Amino acid sequence: MPRKKYTSEFKTKIVLSILQGDKEFNVICSENGLNPNMVRKWKQEFLQNAHLAFGADSERKAVQ
Repeated sequence: MPRKKYTSEFKTKIVLSILQGDKEFNVICSENGLNPNMVRKWKQEFLQNAHLAFGADSERKAVQ
């Protein structure tokens, strides 16, 4: 059985839900049929790469 692929938008939505803390981690995972270990990896990757959202391109646009 092939693995299901999730869009970056979906992953972002899930991680932001977790970070907002409106629902418990396990509740979000079970409501969406997601493996908690996979979601932990998404969260870790999201937090490690958050600085890229404010990279050089964003800074140049803000200056203009």
